[in-house]
Amino acid sequence: MEKIHYPLLYYSLPEGAVLGILVGTEYQVIEKDLRTVKTILSDHLQKQYKKYDDYPFVDLRDPRLKIIELSIRPSFRDESSAFPLSQTIKVPVPIVYGENDQGFFECHLPLFEESFYYYDPRQFDALVSYFTTNLLNQLAPENIYRLMLHPKPELDTIALKVNYDRNFEWKGLPIQRQYQVLSRLAEQYPPQKGPQNRKNYRSDSAWEMEDIVSDIIDKLITTRSNLLLVGKRGVGKTACLNQAIKKITLQVRRQKLDYSFWRIRSQRIVSSGKYLGEWQENCEQMVEELNAANGILWVVDLIQLLKIGGEGPEDSVAAFLHQFLQQDKLQLVGELTPEELESMRRLLPGFAQVFQIITIEELSAQKSQLVMEHFARYAKQQFDIHISQNAIELSFRLLNRYYPYESFPGKGINFLSNCVNEGMLKEKSRLTRQDIIKNFIGQTGLPELFLRDDLLLDTDDLYKYFNSRIIGQPDAVEKMSTLVKIFKAGLNNPHKPINTLLFAGPTGVGKTASAKALADYFFGKGQKRSPLIRIDMSEFQHPSQINRLIGYGKEVGQLVREIRERPFSVLLLDEIEKAAPSLFDALLTVLDEGILVDAYGRITNFRNTIIIMTSNLGATTQRSIGFQETTRDADKYLSAIEQHFRPEFVNRIDGFVMFRSLNKADIQNITIKELEALKKREGFTKRGLNIVFTKAFIDQLILKGFDARYGARPLQRAIEQQLVNPMANWMLDNPDQRNCSLEIDYLDGIKINLLSDK
Repeated sequence: MEKIHYPLLYYSLPEGAVLGILVGTEYQVIEKDLRTVKTILSDHLQKQYKKYDDYPFVDLRDPRLKIIELSIRPSFRDESSAFPLSQTIKVPVPIVYGENDQGFFECHLPLFEESFYYYDPRQFDALVSYFTTNLLNQLAPENIYRLMLHPKPELDTIALKVNYDRNFEWKGLPIQRQYQVLSRLAEQYPPQKGPQNRKNYRSDSAWEMEDIVSDIIDKLITTRSNLLLVGKRGVGKTACLNQAIKKITLQVRRQKLDYSFWRIRSQRIVSSGKYLGEWQENCEQMVEELNAANGILWVVDLIQLLKIGGEGPEDSVAAFLHQFLQQDKLQLVGELTPEELESMRRLLPGFAQVFQIITIEELSAQKSQLVMEHFARYAKQQFDIHISQNAIELSFRLLNRYYPYESFPGKGINFLSNCVNEGMLKEKSRLTRQDIIKNFIGQTGLPELFLRDDLLLDTDDLYKYFNSRIIGQPDAVEKMSTLVKIFKAGLNNPHKPINTLLFAGPTGVGKTASAKALADYFFGKGQKRSPLIRIDMSEFQHPSQINRLIGYGKEVGQLVREIRERPFSVLLLDEIEKAAPSLFDALLTVLDEGILVDAYGRITNFRNTIIIMTSNLGATTQRSIGFQETTRDADKYLSAIEQHFRPEFVNRIDGFVMFRSLNKADIQNITIKELEALKKREGFTKRGLNIVFTKAFIDQLILKGFDARYGARPLQRAIEQQLVNPMANWMLDNPDQRNCSLEIDYLDGIKINLLSDK
């Protein structure tokens, strides 16, 4: 007999109890003292071994414990984006690590039930930080805060006596040391019940979809088919599969059948392979062990099988497993969107053909609301949080309008789950309409004006806002105000971007400032990051650079990455005319349908964005203060645009805004606006300095800060040179001057005059 020593991470709780976590397994237990914890876990392991000749595979010698502290910003998440909280917090995370019998090193993260291998001790700190940060970023904020409540843990061990050479008969098949590779790469699903199960904070019930669950059970068990669930994101594919597996498992236990399910992520197949051909050996061993366990493998991210293992789909893990599927030595089940299925058929047709397909359509509006009501009852039962009927109806309406590209019931359950999480953090017992609106604002950045039908749009305030932000461009103010009116009325096309505009005109007249003003009005109320995504298109002048913008193969481009992180935003494509012509063709689908699909069927959605392109086409360099654009000048811009871009591209732009040159009054208003903003800088406010500007100084700034060729763009430089630099020197020379008024004048140079104490 030999002994396997399992690391035991335990916490001495304030209530006088001890929580024990058996590292490398799903087993946990809470008892009055450490001795009882070890006895219960040891007895459980021994019973499992005697009954099934099975035990957790933890290959770790001389385990050690280390507590690392990571700084992260918790985020609420849905399927397409993340919404970080404002504060950064430090989270202590226990790490159990050591050398294994193969001479490599292994690291366990017990609170996440995750582990990884590493081959050089010098890699330890970097790998631990990388893996742990990724895992923490996937947690909801309340789960992160819960981790911070744990006391400091300690490490012990539990021994299990095993006979490595023991054989036994199982359905006539001799078995030795079961599932070494399978247990390392995959997890049995549903998880085996240990001494203590973790509480499930998100329901995976397939409400109102019982017929689909029955169909899944029939195809998996009766016909033993490889199965693909195909449907849009959010239609309930994962919930249906979860429910089906649980029903089959219950039937297996009652009738003493021998089916088992194993859940795996694609990357784990290749992540532990260090040598050439090692992941192929792991796959072969895994298939053998699945056959011994009569197991069905659930690949959570099936499309990823085509991306890993080799340079392309033809030498990927999917291509390697294809032979086993054809020979009925392997049974797979997975989920795909219709676009991913089409990509699979195109990239690896034979692999797609071995699956039977169950198509899941989106539930009707009535059934979707019923599912949300089911979740409300679940939240009341599990968390004692009541969601009012009005809140459910409002959630459905908002999601139906502002997330038309996502599907019910998934988007409803995800949103209500986030609201419940927020309610738990704030210790609320009831979620009302106002809570729903507040959470929706935080998720999208949309102002309350757009979310409530009872709030009327004040057009005077609307024009006042844009006129205060956009100076000297009445056409731009009118266009943006009209856009707000259409969106408030709900008349924008839900199957396109909110609007696509092209701003044309000379440089330095307010095109970028207008885009920023529009972004702040539409999406600036809840998001922590700026709702303006600005991409300089002059950086993509060569056709090969399109991959850096949009992405290629496994790589994600800048545009796709930004929109996935901030789906509610204004996308500013600056100096669009300088980009390579082939890039315009790539943007046609974005402008027309609001989506971008990559080679693997991954969709990036632009339907909650306003796309603004800027261009200097048609602008002349000979401008003077006071020059006014005429209708003929506007025609000149439009003519230059139509000559440069193909008709297919121009026809997909919703509107053109022509920016005129600025006159002297405009420059004066812009100067005053910039100076008022400068007075609010921290250096002035914390010392209580009130700044007053004379007309002579303002006139000097206008003279230095305006150039007929560059508009108001040099104004910032002039303010820095003429005001900020001298003021910095004055403040350093006069550190005791506080709570006073300063007059900034100009007479053969800048004059800083102390007026009086406040």
